[in-house]
Amino acid sequence: MTWLRTIRTAGAGLAALVACVGATAAPAATCERTCLRDLVTRYVNAIVARDPAKLPTTGTPRFTENSQDLKLGEGMWTTVTGKGSFRHDYLDVKKQIAASHVVLYEGQTPVLYSVLLRVRDGRIAGVETLVDKVLPNSRFKPTELGKPVRGLEDALPAGARMTRADMIRTALTYTQGLKVGNFTTGGTPFADETYRVENGVVTAGEGCGRADCGMYTQKIWAHPDIMASVAAVDEENGTVLLWMNFGDTNSYGPGNALLTFEAFKVWGGKIHAINAFLHVMPVATQRSWPAAE
Repeated sequence: MTWLRTIRTAGAGLAALVACVGATAAPAATCERTCLRDLVTRYVNAIVARDPAKLPTTGTPRFTENSQDLKLGEGMWTTVTGKGSFRHDYLDVKKQIAASHVVLYEGQTPVLYSVLLRVRDGRIAGVETLVDKVLPNSRFKPTELGKPVRGLEDALPAGARMTRADMIRTALTYTQGLKVGNFTTGGTPFADETYRVENGVVTAGEGCGRADCGMYTQKIWAHPDIMASVAAVDEENGTVLLWMNFGDTNSYGPGNALLTFEAFKVWGGKIHAINAFLHVMPVATQRSWPAAE
């Protein structure tokens, strides 16, 4: 009966191989918008509780804070005391990235917290964060963190939705305008109502409060060494989130540059609203995560 044992052994091996191939070929579960938004909520609640065990993760996820690799549970996790009401999410279903601008607190100190969750099978596989604390000597004194950025959450008008590639291309014209120091020359298409909020302060457009606040007329200096990376694209909401290092312009202290996660509301071929959380860091700081596009 040796031949029978051989056939049985071969059949068992073949079944195991088929099962293995089937398991390997199984598609990853997609985390849709509600799922991605819920992961941001769970992350915010977990960091306020200072308990990373509350998070659904894939093994030991990579965690960075201000471009430094830490263990999940370190950094802001050890000092946060609460959360504010300000939060804007940027949900990239295609790339499975859940990003947000959210306000946390260290005691009475507001913390402008940018977070990007990389999701796999509905669980958090990586966390990238940028932290800026609003201190007494901070350049920006926030006035807009008690309410949503105007227009950023509005539903897109019928027929105004753009392709993912065109959204990215339009957002990157902003970087080009900064590079040459002129949004007109850079070909940046602003809508009439466009305004910009940086660290909770309106710095251009309606509400800026200065004489020369127009998106095109406001004086900006050139940032020839600016670097940009696509962080997330929320196709349904019409927002593109860029990571940018503004480069050394002798404006932020010797050897320093502004680092930002900056969100652009893009539809109908134009930029309609901008929200940025900024932090000053060494000019050599790189983004150590892959771009979303």
